[in-house]
Amino acid sequence: MEFGLSNEQQLLESSLRRFLEGELSIERLRKVAGIGTGFDAALWEGLVGQGIVGFLVPEHFGGTGLALLDAAVVAESLGYHVTPLPFLASVVMAPLTLMSFGSEAQQAEWLPKIASGEVKMSMAFVDGAGQTGCNSAWLNGNMLSGHLTGVLDAGAASHVLVLLTDGRAALVDAHDTGVTVDVHASIDRTRPISSYAFSGAKAIILDAAADAHEAATRVIDAGRLVLAADTLGAAQFMFDRALDYSKERVQFDRAIGSFQAVKHTIADLATMLEPCRALVWYAAYAQDALPEEARIMALHAKAHVSEVGREVARLTTELHGGMGFTDLLGLHYWFKRIACKGAGLAGSVINLKSGIRFCRHLAASPQTHGRQADHPSTCTALGNGPDHLHPRWIDDSFLIWAELRNSCAAALKKGFPRG
Repeated sequence: MEFGLSNEQQLLESSLRRFLEGELSIERLRKVAGIGTGFDAALWEGLVGQGIVGFLVPEHFGGTGLALLDAAVVAESLGYHVTPLPFLASVVMAPLTLMSFGSEAQQAEWLPKIASGEVKMSMAFVDGAGQTGCNSAWLNGNMLSGHLTGVLDAGAASHVLVLLTDGRAALVDAHDTGVTVDVHASIDRTRPISSYAFSGAKAIILDAAADAHEAATRVIDAGRLVLAADTLGAAQFMFDRALDYSKERVQFDRAIGSFQAVKHTIADLATMLEPCRALVWYAAYAQDALPEEARIMALHAKAHVSEVGREVARLTTELHGGMGFTDLLGLHYWFKRIACKGAGLAGSVINLKSGIRFCRHLAASPQTHGRQADHPSTCTALGNGPDHLHPRWIDDSFLIWAELRNSCAAALKKGFPRG
């Protein structure tokens, strides 16, 4: 059996890359980065025209009904060109949230609007997704109040989806009089850091999820997977540029790529990157086809690709010498994209690896169960320190880890590596 992209997926990838190569020059990227919203209207219309914004929306709601593997292929191409678009929140996480938490009527109303590009969604989380700020949000009837940081893709969003800690989600118009959005410039100029303040904002309540914890976990893991694919694409671009530069730059009457130290570095980079692609593809495939492995593979992909991406960014910048640090080449856009993607969605390598080790510990120790999860260090693996944990949320976290333990146990029975 050959595990690889289908002809349709390869055609999608090549078509999207041709579009981005023609539309997103380094000059245009600088202009969009200078604005700081992380959004380019013409590029968005191009994705709408190709049907990409409705990738995960079912066909009967106007989308194409594709899988997360297809979304990962697109995300890798977007990362390769550091495309400033709200793909993560609006195209991937928002449809999954609506399909999990929304009623049939709510899905019928909002999913076609996402598929057509009419609305652009941002995603916010009260807890459980690695926020570093002090988040809080509550509902009073259908009115939402609170303050949320670490909001994804809020720069040009028309609406925001908020995952609450009580098992519900809230959909709010970002232009409501009770909503204040604060967009901060971040290191990555293609994706700003944003926060929302809600003061009695009118909300549409989504509370139809059969298992809210499982649904929220799937949404967050899908986001992690897409971030991993984006990081892979950005790292691949930096590798390609370094390889080309090593063939062009002449020193001592020889191309620097002929020097042993440079050749060995490039070879090391290639061997680091190539396994990441298989890992991302398999993790994306597992989200839809292998639910017992989906969680652990999403964690693995996010942790490993973030780590490899940072190393590739560092070494490829160094291979360019002093030129690599200038704005003339623009490599810093890719470097910063990789650096900032690594910490999103509870995604610091330390936190993700802690989660993986904890899952393996549970899978290897069947007698470890029950209230041991009340210890704060257990829940820290979710990406939040003890100061951000509430007693009820600790119980919720345990439910997530208990479910993950079952997934890990099934994977280990198949000979899943413990390395």
